[in-house]
Amino acid sequence: MRFNLILKYIGIVLLLDAIFMLLSACVSMMYYGDSALYPLLFSAGLTAVMGAFPMIFVRERSEINTRESYVIVVGAWLLSCVVGMFPFLLWGGEFSPVNSWFESVSGFTTTGATTIVDVEALPAGLLFWRSSTHWLGGVGVVMFTLLIMPSLGRYKSSLSKTELSPMARDNFRYKAQTIATILIVVYVGMTLTETLLLRVAGMSWFDSVNTAMSTVATGGFSTKNNSIAFWNNAWIESVVMMFMVLSGIHFGLIFGTISGKSKNIFTSEVSRYYLLCIAVVAVVIALSLWGNHTYDSLWSALRYSSFQVAAYASTSGFATADVNLWTPLAMVMIVFVSIQCACAGSTSGGLKADRVWLAMKTVRAGLLRQRHPNAVIRIKIDNVVQEEPLVGAGMTFIFVYMLLLLLGTIVLTTAGEDLTTAFTATVASVGNVGPGLGKVGSMNNYATLSPFVKTFLPMLMLLGRLEIFGLIQFFMLRWWR
Repeated sequence: MRFNLILKYIGIVLLLDAIFMLLSACVSMMYYGDSALYPLLFSAGLTAVMGAFPMIFVRERSEINTRESYVIVVGAWLLSCVVGMFPFLLWGGEFSPVNSWFESVSGFTTTGATTIVDVEALPAGLLFWRSSTHWLGGVGVVMFTLLIMPSLGRYKSSLSKTELSPMARDNFRYKAQTIATILIVVYVGMTLTETLLLRVAGMSWFDSVNTAMSTVATGGFSTKNNSIAFWNNAWIESVVMMFMVLSGIHFGLIFGTISGKSKNIFTSEVSRYYLLCIAVVAVVIALSLWGNHTYDSLWSALRYSSFQVAAYASTSGFATADVNLWTPLAMVMIVFVSIQCACAGSTSGGLKADRVWLAMKTVRAGLLRQRHPNAVIRIKIDNVVQEEPLVGAGMTFIFVYMLLLLLGTIVLTTAGEDLTTAFTATVASVGNVGPGLGKVGSMNNYATLSPFVKTFLPMLMLLGRLEIFGLIQFFMLRWWR
């Protein structure tokens, strides 16, 4: 394990973080040098020094093996979360060390949960930095860096394979450089398009940019205390909802749809299942709310249920309604989409619709084998046979994911939280969803939780963002030998 080489490439990621801190400082200057200017400038300088230092002393170019790729990816995520705390800590206010850690991890993992009671009191530069952590973390800090690391050459594939899960790579049949380019082009294109549409719908330029960055990253940090409900504008809600749903679809399929390829959103079984799932759950919840007289009309019930289902399913976490006031059936459905979430290859977290669809097909195959013991039954998705190692890995992931939800719930209830809050906060953290139910509902935040819980939940967020095994393997001593 060549730690000097590892530190060099992690340093490049830190330099990228420093660039976005400088951009946030520029936003502060645009707002007449608000109170975040000097914290952001100092943070950018400190992060740049940390990033540049190992690059000065390491000039070698050599192949990166799989183990070193894991360390670079996981190390880049962890150190990005650490340096992401700097602007919050230096600004002060509600940002204690625990809250700063929570906010930074929640930002980079695109969870979108916050401990800040009064978001609107934050200066513009700091709000932009919060959105930047989402935007950097959404498609992966390493994926961004792949475009600006020409010295890696053909060894980019090692990092791209580590950053993308096996299920996410399924719809990418390109070289590492092409994959990174497709991801960034779709990502930037969707961000710019949503920004323009939100501006036309009535948002200010500042709010449009920040909301678009959070939406496409499926994060959820808002510039307003009441999230999207602040505007009470059906057009704004429609734009945000459309991009939340799109951002939950595999970016390779979005690219294929735009470029007219045969493998696109409409031909993919998983994307069709994901879209159908959102539609069905939204209608079921709307009927439940309308029948319970939560809303006066079916249209109002459908308007709010559609938005919240899209927000939870895509893990964007924006809010237009208080889900805690909904019916028990509606809450159960919300928990279901919070566990499943969206598609692999998107910026979403959770189990992924791909694994749930694979699990359904595996159960069906198992039942058929019971009826026809001698039959050869293959599991196919999009007419492609799913090999046993991939199926086994998917089922293992689901099992470990459920164990993690149980463990998190036990820890939070032991720490004094009620069962609803403990379970849904765990679901929201591991799935990078953001809001849950109870104390952490869609119109609440995580401020009232104990310091221990606010330190523990970010670890669950990182586990979810790194697909569990990446982070666990990083801390296994045997793996390092």
